[in-house]
Amino acid sequence: MAERGESPRVDWPAQPDTSLALNRMGTFDWDLDSGQMHLDSTALEVLDLRPEEFSGTPAGLGARVAPGEQARLDARVAQALEDGRSHYGAYFRSRRRDGSPAWTHIQGSFLRDPHGRAYRVIGILRDAAHDPGEPGAGGEQAEGRRRMTGVVERTTAILAHARTVNDVTDTLKDPEALGHLGAVSVMLGIVDGGRIHLVAEGQLGSYVPEIEYTRIDAQFPMSEAVRSMQPVFLVSREEFQHRYPQLWPYIEPLAVRSGAYLPLIAQGRTIGVLGLLYTRDGDFTAEERNLLVALGSGIAQSLQRAILFEQEHDLAEGLQRAMLPRRIPEVAGARIAVRYRAARVGRDIGGDWYDVIPLGGGRVGVMIGDVEGHDTDAAAVMGQLRIVLRAYIAEGHTPGTALARASAFLRELETERFATCTYADIDLTTGMAQLVRAGHMDPVVRRGDGSCHRLQVAGGLPLGLPSRDPHGTGVGTGTGNGYPVTSVELHPGDTLLLCTDGLIERPGAAADPAAAGDGETGMRELMDAVRGGPVDVEELADVLCDLVGDAGGGDDMALLLLRRRGATTPRGGGPLRQRLLPGDPDAPAMARHLIRAAVAAWGAWDQADEIELAADELMTNALVHTDGVGHVSMRLTSEGRIRIEVEDTSSALPRPREADDWAVSGRGLMLVDRLADSWGVEPRGGGKCVWCEFAVPERGGT
Repeated sequence: MAERGESPRVDWPAQPDTSLALNRMGTFDWDLDSGQMHLDSTALEVLDLRPEEFSGTPAGLGARVAPGEQARLDARVAQALEDGRSHYGAYFRSRRRDGSPAWTHIQGSFLRDPHGRAYRVIGILRDAAHDPGEPGAGGEQAEGRRRMTGVVERTTAILAHARTVNDVTDTLKDPEALGHLGAVSVMLGIVDGGRIHLVAEGQLGSYVPEIEYTRIDAQFPMSEAVRSMQPVFLVSREEFQHRYPQLWPYIEPLAVRSGAYLPLIAQGRTIGVLGLLYTRDGDFTAEERNLLVALGSGIAQSLQRAILFEQEHDLAEGLQRAMLPRRIPEVAGARIAVRYRAARVGRDIGGDWYDVIPLGGGRVGVMIGDVEGHDTDAAAVMGQLRIVLRAYIAEGHTPGTALARASAFLRELETERFATCTYADIDLTTGMAQLVRAGHMDPVVRRGDGSCHRLQVAGGLPLGLPSRDPHGTGVGTGTGNGYPVTSVELHPGDTLLLCTDGLIERPGAAADPAAAGDGETGMRELMDAVRGGPVDVEELADVLCDLVGDAGGGDDMALLLLRRRGATTPRGGGPLRQRLLPGDPDAPAMARHLIRAAVAAWGAWDQADEIELAADELMTNALVHTDGVGHVSMRLTSEGRIRIEVEDTSSALPRPREADDWAVSGRGLMLVDRLADSWGVEPRGGGKCVWCEFAVPERGGT
């Protein structure tokens, strides 16, 4: 008996059964932990592989199994594992050594440890062309019946897993899928109101634009099949000509001598029609007609399911897009590009989002995030979380505090969802960026010289998970808010990249143990594309989206690029910041000295007295009317204005008041209003910021 937590003991590889080999059934054994796969000699024969050609891993089947079929099989395995099933089965197309097509059937059973984790797959491979037929049947007629029956069964099995209308049409257009029925052309029409829309046509080239749309009441065989809900069989060219004269000009140049048009009926309603054209003469036997009707029934069910999937996805994707910003604002000093791409899997949409928040004074906030899960609930939670984060940031909370409060908000929703997020507060004048990360992947930056690297941003827990701050306020706990801030500098020409993991995930990773959870391959491809991509952010965003294609890696994808514009800040143009402590008489004096020096360095020496006096009034108000620690900062904005900001911990907003001739106070804001070109007050989380700005006239040769 296996120890607790160990996998049950089964010999490797599993021993083949002689009776299976005699019936041309090979065995395989796939170790999910190591990624090794064993094929016995019969399985190698079924796939037409020599032993030395097989590498001993699923990737070694690539010589016989097309990438598209391999991805479909991987998805089948992943779905079976997700559903907790004990086995799975599938038909797939392969190619023999000489290039001829073949059909193979695979059936596998999972071995699981005592905790239910699947660690091994043991199963059989068989040549589907040797499916059992009628006992003792001989001759071409019996062989033809067996062939048609097998084709119908296999096609129906493949269509059972079609998720979109394109999946259905791709199967029907494939010459290997329906070619054994003897048809030289396959057409699929979908009922759209009072018309039939021809969405697929394969092989013969009988499609012409003039009949892409036809009315249901028109004199065409497809229209008649839809109206009558009965199949239409045409057994000669003369019948085509006499019964459907409007269609005859399109049929006459072709080598078509007969045809079958099958209504696709689902839940008592005709949703489409299948047309098959043949080069043979003669009527269809009763057995052939029954098989074709059965084929039409299977196609109808798959088509209806695909249409419903697409409708549900369109509704879900519309909900998600409604939760995202309708437009990205223009931000002076930066070029910003965003992209969002949904995974096309029914209602399985995700909670990916992005946002851009102008903060004034040359600052901008950019964020990206992903709510756990792939359903409409994830999209709804995403919308709420994006709005509440935007509100906290607009209120003036610091980046770390904003994420801590958003995390507390998500816990209070009791959705059992968590979210990852990265937020950056960027001063486009100085290039200084403050970044916080909540369980999200690291950002990437491309420098102006073309070099590219990942930013190592200190991270906290995903939003919604319990933090060290029991109240979720991010202030006054003594332990911090759990979201440390990392400061980096973006130079003019640098590009910051934020994205969700859908951009670096690759198809098939879920079913391949060697690739599962490994995003490094996708990250390397991303870095190479960023490093060698165009400078323009819109063009670069398109290039990065092409990495994953229209279907992505099975997950939604959000992308945000910000490129800092402008020239390097002149010497002395960087920010000045000084702490103000109650009872410290030296702090205001030091601040006044630094302000006067900076004003002179920025070429505004003739305004030094006014600027110093206004700053002194703001600092005095903060020290006299508040009890906490304050800060005074000064910088040169991108518009060439000197901006002074004084922050304090009081939420009470100051207001100018009329002072009489003998009053010793009350004139501070009146002075600031007279001296400065503009001034105002902004809420800043647990306090406020009072600011004023002075225009600096341009001078030549400072």
